[in-house]
Amino acid sequence: MTKFEALGLQKSLLDAVADLGFETPSEVQEKAIPILLEGETDLVALAQTGTGKTAAFGFPLIQKIDGNSRTTQGLILSPTRELCLQITKEMQAYAKYERNINVVAIYGGASITDQARQIKRGAQIIVATPGRMKDMISRRLVDISKIDYCILDEADEMLNMGFMEDIKDILSNTPNEKSTWLFSATMPKEVSVIAKKFMHSPQEITVGAKNSGASTVQHEYYVVGGRDRYPALKRLADTNPDIFSVIFCRTKRDTQKVAENLIEDGYNAGALHGDLSQNQRDLVMNSFRKRQIQMLVATDVAARGIDVDDITHVINYQLPDEIETYTHRSGRTGRAGKTGISMVLITRSEQRKIKAIENKINQKFELKKVPSGSEICGIQLHHLANKIKDTETNSNIDSYLPAINDILEGIDREELIKKLISAEFTRFSTYYNKSKDLNSSDSGRDRGERSERSDGRRGGETPTSGSVRYFINIGEKDGYDWMSLKDFLRDTAGLGQDDVFKVDVKESFSFFNTDTEVTEKILGTFTEFKVDGRFVNVEVSKSPGGGGGGKRRSGGSSFGGSGGFKGKRSGGSRRDDDRGASKGRSRERSKSESPNSGKRRSQKRKGDFF
Repeated sequence: MTKFEALGLQKSLLDAVADLGFETPSEVQEKAIPILLEGETDLVALAQTGTGKTAAFGFPLIQKIDGNSRTTQGLILSPTRELCLQITKEMQAYAKYERNINVVAIYGGASITDQARQIKRGAQIIVATPGRMKDMISRRLVDISKIDYCILDEADEMLNMGFMEDIKDILSNTPNEKSTWLFSATMPKEVSVIAKKFMHSPQEITVGAKNSGASTVQHEYYVVGGRDRYPALKRLADTNPDIFSVIFCRTKRDTQKVAENLIEDGYNAGALHGDLSQNQRDLVMNSFRKRQIQMLVATDVAARGIDVDDITHVINYQLPDEIETYTHRSGRTGRAGKTGISMVLITRSEQRKIKAIENKINQKFELKKVPSGSEICGIQLHHLANKIKDTETNSNIDSYLPAINDILEGIDREELIKKLISAEFTRFSTYYNKSKDLNSSDSGRDRGERSERSDGRRGGETPTSGSVRYFINIGEKDGYDWMSLKDFLRDTAGLGQDDVFKVDVKESFSFFNTDTEVTEKILGTFTEFKVDGRFVNVEVSKSPGGGGGGKRRSGGSSFGGSGGFKGKRSGGSRRDDDRGASKGRSRERSKSESPNSGKRRSQKRKGDFF
């Protein structure tokens, strides 16, 4: 008896298992399948991405489906189109030897009429994204009022993507007596809400610790200067010549910029973000699956649902907003029992966040040094030599050998090897010649955790060499926290992700730093600058700790003055009084010029480790 037979699967499914080459069930399969086959029950299963969750619910679902009935009996909800199609493909493979069991995928970006037609022909199992399923229910193109089983796959990702209300609406159209199986990598509060509201005394299984990272993933972090992120990224790629990776950025703009830079520098890279059309997204993903793209630069939302085998590295170009998101990022590698590496690029001020992630995922990070230019050259030389050694000779060149031998006559073996290697290696040698050390000089963890003030959110600091500290007359009363103010400043002035730092938000005013070279741009942008009729004033701080005090460039409140856009002032300038610009300014309106501010604040309330 095989290990899959011991789980209670019927012969037709065991035949499919054999065809798929499965030999030993994963831990989540070994725990979930017997429970789901034994009787009708609700189940909450917590397991990392890549641990075989689809088979864990797929085999029991198929075994319980009545193929003689054309009624829809099972509904599987998944967060993205890619994951929806992937689950459908796998379910069809599992049901290979089952008669009359049809699995239909329902997702956006395709003809809703064609999908409705497939369902009408008979679909015992529907795999759907929440948005398209809700649309089809409202149009009465699908009937899920008689389903026996509802599966929520990657539940935490669906809720992170804002599908809470859609899922509630969909589940409200299903019968109360159904069995609900919830599979998730983490168990945030929102997933618990769904479980409590729509499930009845569910059994619970956990693979590893709750919210923990996969044990097959090694976690590393590198401390670099804000402007050295991209050079450090290239060095990490060059240190791993066979890298097959996903690189995560926080914004669409940074994602596109990093991908374009990598392509210009000769790397096989591509971008994946929300501004791409579905056709562009499909082209990128197909190239990535075929390994024509070795470095896929993606936002968190766009990358959800990516299930590509053998990803060697996940590189966090920037840390995400929430620790749960980091868990999903790192789960893209180290799948199916294979090992992987998750790398994090951080600045000194972000070091305390590494500890927060460690506590959450119950795994330690290793502080590593960004390789030097000479180290990378040695690695690349070794890789090139092995590549030449392992290259199969091509018999088609035999006829050309006499002429080639004539050209190379008189060159001894050692000189020939040098010339051959040099022809391929010159680019690296030239680029890394006299390259600087990218490692931050203050990279010790103890020093990185020495004070909350170092993260730029609380308390001013003495400006670093080559940077300028500014005063701005908006703060917490205007609806800003450190991150939303940073976004507002860089979007308004057209700056890069790392150009604004040491952001320190007070009640009615704030401080921030930029490098010296963008000072003119900052001051020029905020000359006579208004938001809804009120002057937003920025000036160079005269105090190393961040205080104001210098001649005012334009109208606005004095240091400690403006009460923000809410209309409460203590010492606002006469210019503001004359214009009446600050009267009646509501918190809701203040968020309009910084659309992320409300979102950021709510994320912090939900446990944002920033």
